[in-house]
Amino acid sequence: MSKETVTITDNRTGKSFECAIKNGTHGQPVIDCQALPKEVGMFTFDPAFMTTASCESAITFIDGDQGILLHRGYPIEQLAENSSYLEVCYLLLYGELPKKGELDQFNAEIKSHTMLHEGLRNVFSGFRRDAHPMAMLLGVVGAMSAYYHDSMDIYNPTHRNLCAMRLIAKLPTIAANSYKYTMGFPYAYPRNDLGYTENFLQMMFSMPSEEYKISPTAAKALETMLILHADHEQNASTSTVRLAGSSQANPFACIAAGIATLWGPAHGGANEAVIKMLDEIKDVKNIPSFLAKVKDKDSATRLMGFGHRVYKNHDPRAKIIRGICHELLNELDTAKTPAFEIALELERIALEDEYFIQRKLYPNVDFYSGIILSALGIPTNMFTVMFAVARTVGWISQWKEMLEEPSMKIGRPRQLYVGAANRNFIPMDKR
Repeated sequence: MSKETVTITDNRTGKSFECAIKNGTHGQPVIDCQALPKEVGMFTFDPAFMTTASCESAITFIDGDQGILLHRGYPIEQLAENSSYLEVCYLLLYGELPKKGELDQFNAEIKSHTMLHEGLRNVFSGFRRDAHPMAMLLGVVGAMSAYYHDSMDIYNPTHRNLCAMRLIAKLPTIAANSYKYTMGFPYAYPRNDLGYTENFLQMMFSMPSEEYKISPTAAKALETMLILHADHEQNASTSTVRLAGSSQANPFACIAAGIATLWGPAHGGANEAVIKMLDEIKDVKNIPSFLAKVKDKDSATRLMGFGHRVYKNHDPRAKIIRGICHELLNELDTAKTPAFEIALELERIALEDEYFIQRKLYPNVDFYSGIILSALGIPTNMFTVMFAVARTVGWISQWKEMLEEPSMKIGRPRQLYVGAANRNFIPMDKR
């Protein structure tokens, strides 16, 4: 760490003191302002923590201006092209890409935990048939703490690792069961002769009455989507997992907290919003009038799946997933359906129209992942569930990293109180 400092001066009193400047491997340096309350009796005010580094982490780095996403130093483009999802899981959890023997062992361990306890499977029957799949995912993941309480000592490295394996292995099973339950279809048990993504697809779509054939292109598309959503630094759900974990809550409760946060439409619902937008446009011929509303500053119409809050020039994940998306549409011959014709035309316009180019409204990862999931036959109410399956490894890796930090303490954000001043109680007959 650098020994540089910045001088902070309280203009009310003229008192000055030094704050350390901390430099990470990449990115902007930060000011260590922990001394502020002691030195000047003040805290910083930072709504939504937009300019506050809440932790030190060695897992993921994002440079939104340059369109860079690194996992443990490896560019997302290289991981998506060369790795499997479980390789990325190993990397996020343990810090290095696995050797062949390590990956084989990791695969075997994941496969040994894909089954759900039969009692846990029965939890689904307590939900209404029309319950949202995210409600089921949230409830069942939280309920896992009732089934594995004998191995939830968060300060035991073996227990932490076992919980991580169980979560990564069982989330696809829970997700698939959520889908099957809402459809009224029989559950499909995991098949350990299949790869992680192939097994997920067969649990989602296989039926006992007929053979299910897995499309390699479909499996590749889903695997790529899982890799691209595995972790994304200190976003809302990840920060929630860390905050819950700082209270020493069990890992299943912490991941359930992350799922609850992801459920919010401002976080995990962007790809679902893309499909709703395509459905509302209805036909390619309606695109000009729709875009006219988008360009009208007095209109509330928004172009979903374009631009990004973090990535200011381009989303590095979008270029990767775009090719997979087009490959899948061509194989499934679904590009001729209205929704996908609309999507392809919107993509063309966004990449060529000066209005969108100037405003950097490029198609992002949510635009393409929504199209991919829809092409795979996954209903829109399952989109955020699929996101949660992918992101679970990021959540558990961040949780694990936090617990292994010697200086960990419970999170406790401050506030600026703006309520009523101190006043005396008024008896009922005098109010």
